[in-house]
Parts: sequence; structure tokens; C-alpha cells
Amino acid sequence: MDYQTYLPQEDLAAFIKCYWTLSAPASSTEERQRIVPDGCMEMIFHAGDLYRQYLPDATYIMQPRCFVFGQITQPLEIAATGQTKIFAVRFHPEGFLPFINMLIREMDNKAISLERLFGDKAAAFGEAVCTAKEVEEQISLVENFLLQQLQNQETSDRIAASSVQTLLALKGQLSVDELAGQLQVHRRQLERKFATVIGLSPKQLAKIIRLQATLKMMGEGQYDNLTELAYENGYFDQAHFIKDFKEFTGVTPGEFYADQLKMSHLFSGS
Repeated sequence: MDYQTYLPQEDLAAFIKCYWTLSAPASSTEERQRIVPDGCMEMIFHAGDLYRQYLPDATYIMQPRCFVFGQITQPLEIAATGQTKIFAVRFHPEGFLPFINMLIREMDNKAISLERLFGDKAAAFGEAVCTAKEVEEQISLVENFLLQQLQNQETSDRIAASSVQTLLALKGQLSVDELAGQLQVHRRQLERKFATVIGLSPKQLAKIIRLQATLKMMGEGQYDNLTELAYENGYFDQAHFIKDFKEFTGVTPGEFYADQLKMSHLFSGS
């Protein structure tokens, strides 16, 4: 399995966190991969075989070949159906809105095809990215396309962007009222901005950022026990830690760690 990340050009750095690629040979047995929320929407291009996406009722759907996945608010299970060859764009939490004319909140937990988002021109664009021979060519195709869609950079809201930076700096350890106070805005105004621009509530994003900080510490072994890990990341107690952790991963911290993080570590915001 080979996973690589690449930085965007300066004109798109305010919107795009990184590009990433993932390649892996087909497996003889299905291996489900748990994806954990990281607060970032992603544009995915399956140049290899498609992925199954499992639903809460244990059935599954096939993901489109080229799509944008909205904000994830619950654990997501996927599985390769053959060879994996993915090129993807990871947007900043507030970074995707300027490229579309669709309500961000309507995309939560869904894979929305590029055709639905961008119309007839999306098919040729997706095919070009999937058949490109080099990553540099894929990046160029994506950046040219997105720059053409970027009609109004002011759509990237200042309040939302500042909120994200504050939450990231404090690793999500900030209440909504404290965040609104720091930005000198009313709580309701902040919540409306988040719903419109990010597709999450401020509380949801704070919890996700805190979880990601926790997962990073888990992955790097920067703790002696789970109780210490919980307090280090601002959880009130062990019960609070387990409740929030299970909300976004579907398992307890102990179960998640025992699973060695597997693919979810790759997909958590690099």
C-alpha cells in the first residue's frame, strides 16, 4: 500500500489542505476500512476499481467513480472491490463552499457525484483525471478546473475561517460560547455560519478536532494509559472520553487502538 500527500499551489492553498494518492493491489479477501470524521470534505477520483460503502443497516452501495464526500459525522465503513488507485483533494473545513452552488449541509455523510455538482462538464474532467499517467498531471487538471469554478473568493467566510484556525490551535478544547466570545460574534450567528460554510455545527467540529488530536497521540504512542490520554485532550472524565470517541469511531478507545488504527489513520487529516 502506498499513500502520498502533495501541497496545492498558492492560489488554492486557502481552500485546499492537500492532495493525496493511495494505491494498493487487489486483495483476495474483503477488508473493511473504518473512516473517522476529520472535519474536511474530499473530492475523490477512483482510477482503479470502485469501493463499496456500507450503510447502517449492513447493506452497501457502490461509490461513484468521481465524487465529493460531504462532512462525515459518524463512522464510515468502506471496502475495495479490487485494485485501489485513488487521487483525492482534501479541502480545509471551510474550503469547499466557494466552488459550488449547493447547500453544504445537504452533503453530510454522502458521496455526491461530480456530475451532480458541476453538470455535464464533470464527466470529461473526471475521466481526464482518472486516466492521467502522472500525479503532477492530475494536480494540474484539478487545479485548473477548480480555479474556473472559483467565482467569488469572498464566499470563503472570514468568521468560519478564523473559527477553524482557533479550534485547530486549541485542539478543539474550546466551548462554542468561548469561541463566539473570542471572535466577538453572537453564538447563533456563529452556528449559522458553520451550517452554511462548513456543514457542521461549531460543537461538532470542535469534537472532531479534539478526536483527531487524540488519534494522533494514540498513533504516536504519546501517552501511558487511556485515562491520561483523556485528560490530556480535555475530556471531563473517562465516560465523556468513551462517549465522544464511540460517537465518531463506532468503537471504544481500547477497541480502536487494538485494531492498530489500520486504514483510518491514513484517512484522518494529514
